[in-house]
Amino acid sequence: MKVTKNKWGVLCDGTKVNLWTVSNDKMSFSVTDYGCTLTSIVVTNKNGKKTDCLLGFSTLEGYLNTKFCFGAIVGRFANRIGKASFTLNDVKYPLDKNDGPNTLHGGFDGYDKMMWTGKAVETKKQVGVKFTRVSPDGEQGFPGNCKIEIAYLLDEDNNLTCKYTAETDKATPINLTNHAYFNLSGKGTIEDHTAKFYSKYILDVDSKLIPNGKFVDVKGTAFDFNKEKKIGKDIKDVGVGYDHCYVTQAYVKGGCANPLDENKVVKFGEVMSPETGIKMTVSTNLEGCQFYTGNYIGGILGKNGVTYARHDAFCLETQAFPDTPNKKDFPSCILQPGQKYKAKTVYTFE
Repeated sequence: MKVTKNKWGVLCDGTKVNLWTVSNDKMSFSVTDYGCTLTSIVVTNKNGKKTDCLLGFSTLEGYLNTKFCFGAIVGRFANRIGKASFTLNDVKYPLDKNDGPNTLHGGFDGYDKMMWTGKAVETKKQVGVKFTRVSPDGEQGFPGNCKIEIAYLLDEDNNLTCKYTAETDKATPINLTNHAYFNLSGKGTIEDHTAKFYSKYILDVDSKLIPNGKFVDVKGTAFDFNKEKKIGKDIKDVGVGYDHCYVTQAYVKGGCANPLDENKVVKFGEVMSPETGIKMTVSTNLEGCQFYTGNYIGGILGKNGVTYARHDAFCLETQAFPDTPNKKDFPSCILQPGQKYKAKTVYTFE
């Protein structure tokens, strides 16, 4: 296994942007310090050929000019916060209204557009890249100076492990995820991909995709993936496509699933492309996983001159439940001074 680093581009202020490539004998991934962005995941398919399983762009300029967070880190709170505000310790914090009346992925100044400090790292069984950044008190409207570390690690068993850690000097909501757009065929629709999710419930939401606090049993509905089925089988029954938060087996009813223990990882789901035979398994210690089917990427000019269409990708964004800062019955997302947030997600390719 090895890590290589190359200069990838330069921002308008002269900042150098780097690209790291991490590889074993069977797969590789590339990641840049601009937005902690995964730019490719290349896996050997059933025919012995290499398939890039990530949608995105061939050059840095593509990532500079997109609003869709392809492969990037999102936070300080991933997904939505209703009415673009929350109250913590009797203080109301107004946020950006960048998704109608709500806040999405932290607001207008997203982590996907920020530079991070990266370095190659190595353990006994893994190699990869670790990125660090301090999100200052008041950034995006959130309280506390928050030191964040993002690590992407690869082992010989094709496990791509994403570790998200954070510490703060003031109580703050924290919810980090990677917004990778997967296509295990490399291109074309993902409606023919098969999926199986180990989840009995999704969160009930309003028309703006804000949870109302209730769980919905998926059994017998278009949201039921407990038995393997094609993603496209029932997709027309859910409007433009899936964009829903599934409840993982990490959720503890009546308790706290705040990710302070990275060893409590559970399997969430499996997706496979019949065309390439590539299968991806997702495991996490987080209570939610937003399943999104690229409903709004149609017309985007992506890698190698390919124009993406609706449902050309799927996202499995492991996370705290949306709008958790405003939902007292959801597991807490509040990180306190002296605690360490330790979220972990593993993507396994075979």
